This record gives sequence, structure tokens and C-alpha cells, in this order.
Amino acid sequence: MKQERPKYFPRKYFLSGSFLLGIGLLIPAVYSNSTALSRWIATLDQIPNYALLISALCIIGAALIQSAIFPFHKWLLSSMTAPTPASALMHAGFVNGSGIILTLLAPIVIASNTLDILLIIGGLTALTAQFTKLIQVNVKQRLACSTIARMGFMIMQCGLGYFNAAITHLILHGFYKASLFLSSGEEIEKLHPKAPPSIRIKWFQSVIVASFSLVGAFLFSRLTGKGMNWDSGIFLTLIAAITVGQMTYNLIKLNPLKGWQKIILPPVLFITGISIYALFYQIVTTFMTGMEVIAFPTSINPFQVAFGVVFLIGFFIMKLGTYRKIPWLYMKLLSLSQPHKKTFSTSKN
Repeated sequence: MKQERPKYFPRKYFLSGSFLLGIGLLIPAVYSNSTALSRWIATLDQIPNYALLISALCIIGAALIQSAIFPFHKWLLSSMTAPTPASALMHAGFVNGSGIILTLLAPIVIASNTLDILLIIGGLTALTAQFTKLIQVNVKQRLACSTIARMGFMIMQCGLGYFNAAITHLILHGFYKASLFLSSGEEIEKLHPKAPPSIRIKWFQSVIVASFSLVGAFLFSRLTGKGMNWDSGIFLTLIAAITVGQMTYNLIKLNPLKGWQKIILPPVLFITGISIYALFYQIVTTFMTGMEVIAFPTSINPFQVAFGVVFLIGFFIMKLGTYRKIPWLYMKLLSLSQPHKKTFSTSKN
């Protein structure tokens, strides 16, 4: 029997990303005749618009590849077929770099007016990866899809101009994903297949979910100062409302609380969670003081509003399980979330 070794595709993606990042950095270096970032930023107005756009697109391309954002997500899914030490390094280490890259080079991205590209691609990736996570049966693939979704949210926050929120998200994601890794062994059990859980909730439960979402969004805005003005911070408040609503939904559907716990514990958990996030956000912002760009909220435009509506519709389609009733969509999502076929080990005579 001849054992065929799996090909390591992530190397090709990383080489491509490094090449794009090199081009993106070379352009401002040539025009400013310097390798110092401060000098680049001081001379951005002297760089032609087309050159600035090419530089920003190359930087964005490198960031998308680094964080396994669609359509460059296959390298992370394929790395899951490697032994655990290698896949853990790819999954928990290299994939996080794009948030730092985009934060350091934020002035170039802002000056080229390409933030909306990050918003759209990041938002669609976050939504699609959440879809694909729900249909996975392999624990490692589920973790990979979860990471892709988290990276999509981080890219989306960069697209909103809140680079400090993206770095905060990156740090908290490390704690969150560590807990998932440590608890993944609980998923590996010999159980008979179970019927999909019922998605339907009663009308008064919907009212509870909506109420907690609004309260969570208000508290989030008051503690962080985001969403108080008519700018891109409103989208971050929307994400907070969705997160709180999803937590409430999970508590209602799983029903782990009994009696007085249903009244006392949910508000305590939500207030504590949002307060911890606000604290981390303020700490990260403090440490970022002195950087060229910490946050650059943009004015709301019709394009962003339309995207927000699409994002909400997609989110509710996901939560209601509607995609399960559309065979072609289900199969498309399943295909998107599979590793490259040449990364599997196969045996030949």
C-alpha cells in the first residue's frame, strides 16, 4: 500500500498574502522615499489616488487571506486535516494577524475610501460562516467555521472604522476560543443521531428576547459611547443587540434555569458580560493612545443601511432554520465548508 501525503495548501495562501502585503507597503514607501510609517502618513496626500487605491486593495487582500475570510477560507479548513499541533497553530495563531495589519495601516485604507469593502466582505463572511457552522458534524470543522465567523466580525468592525473595537474583539476571541477548545472533548460522545431541535418559540418568549436585546443595546451604548450618534457606531450597537438577543434565545430554548433563577440570573449575566466588554474596550483604547488611528466612525449612508437590512434578514433566516428547507442552499453551504480534497490522506495500491 502506498500512502499519499496530503498537500499543504496554506503555504500557497500565505505566500500570496505576503506578496500582496509587500506590494501594498512598497507603493507608499516609494512615493515617500521612506520606510517609516509616520512618514507615509504625512505624505499620503502626495500619493496619486490610483496608487493609493492599489496599495489599499493589496493590504486588504493580504488581510483577508491571513484571516481566512471568504473566498480565502479554504486554507483554514484544510489545515484542520493536519495533526492537532499543526492545526492548532494555524487556527489559533496565524489567523489573527489581519486585525493588527489593518489597524497599523488604517490611514492608508481610510484615505483610499475602501472601508466599505471591509464592511461588506466581513459581514457576509460572518453570516455565511455562522450558517456553515450549524451544519457541521466534525468538531474541528465546527471550531474552524466559528473562527472564520469571528474573524468576519473583526473585519466588519474595521470596515466600520472602529479599529479599537476590532482589537478588543481579537483579544476576547482568544479567551472565547480557548474555552471552546478546552470543552470540545465533551462533544465527542457515542450517541445516536438526534432529531434537529425545534426552532419555534412562543410569542411572549419573542417579546422577552426583543426586550433584552434593546436593553443590552442601550447599556452597550452608554458604557462604550458607541451608537450614540448617527454614524457607523450604530452597527456595533446592532451587533451587541443581536448578541444579547441570541444569549436570551439560548437560555429560553435550552431552559437550563429554574424558578427564581429565570428572573435573577439572566439580567446579571447580561449586565456583567456587557460591562466586561466595555471595560476591555476602554483598556484597549487606552493602550492604543498615540497611534495614528484608533477609531474613525463614518457617516451612515444608504449603502450601509441596505447592507444592514440584508445582514439582519440573513441572520433571522439562520436562526429560524429556513435554510434547512432549501436543499440547494444547504448543499452549497456544506460544499463551502469542506477542506480541499487534496489535503486528505488517501491510500493507493
